[in-house]
Amino acid sequence: MSENIYKPSMGVLNLRGGEKQFQLTRHVPSEEIGFFVKHFWIVSWDLSGQQPYLQDVVPNPCVNLVIEKNRTGIYGIAKNNKFSYLLQGKGRVFGVKFKPGGFYPFVKCPVSSLTNQPMSVRDVFDVEDNTIEHAILSQEDEEMMVRIAESFIQPKLPARDETILLINEIIDQIRDNREIMKVDDICQLFDFNKRKLQRMFDLHVGATPKWVIMLYRLQNAAEIMDNGQHFDWVKLSTDLGYFDQSHFIKDFKAIIGKTPEEYARQVNRTT
Repeated sequence: MSENIYKPSMGVLNLRGGEKQFQLTRHVPSEEIGFFVKHFWIVSWDLSGQQPYLQDVVPNPCVNLVIEKNRTGIYGIAKNNKFSYLLQGKGRVFGVKFKPGGFYPFVKCPVSSLTNQPMSVRDVFDVEDNTIEHAILSQEDEEMMVRIAESFIQPKLPARDETILLINEIIDQIRDNREIMKVDDICQLFDFNKRKLQRMFDLHVGATPKWVIMLYRLQNAAEIMDNGQHFDWVKLSTDLGYFDQSHFIKDFKAIIGKTPEEYARQVNRTT
């Protein structure tokens, strides 16, 4: 049913340095659940007797169901900036990452309403937080954790919404096609009305198309730095669709929390 998979960083900043402090695995969902869910993820760490480690993650256009002791909830997109998580002692967090648009059919309310306002697991899946925390986090075997998660998602699966396929096709294009620099490029590529596109993203994704484009371009930049590639800032900003370097630096700092030069130095220190 499930297998451990390798994926790019997907917004986990300086993943190569971070994996010296924690273990991140991702698992493929079963076919039926996979229409709505991108993957299951598990982060585990043992820093007993060591200094705590602060891991940064940039937002992504996905809803996550996070199962963590006393912090379980369903989280929408935090659009303001990166999220920082302090790893200390020994612990484990289990997550369900829904595909862009994949959570909307479960609730039929604008996903934008989840921004910075988590939803209770009980309200969607009829299971108490402490019950699901114990059932999943008490397991040592990751395959068993995934099977238990699927067992409470399966009975609540909604009818398939073909809009999910369209949204993921659009977002895949944004992620992979660096020639997409503005919303008009998407509208032209998919022959889509701009207002209709914006409404669809607000309802199903929880973010604007413009924000998603900016997010992926900045993730592209961070991944280039994570991989230790040589670059010059002017060319990099131009390649990512910015007309001037200062605008690129401003957006990068707003999302990543550091200027490109500061982030590159941090990566060099930790890898």
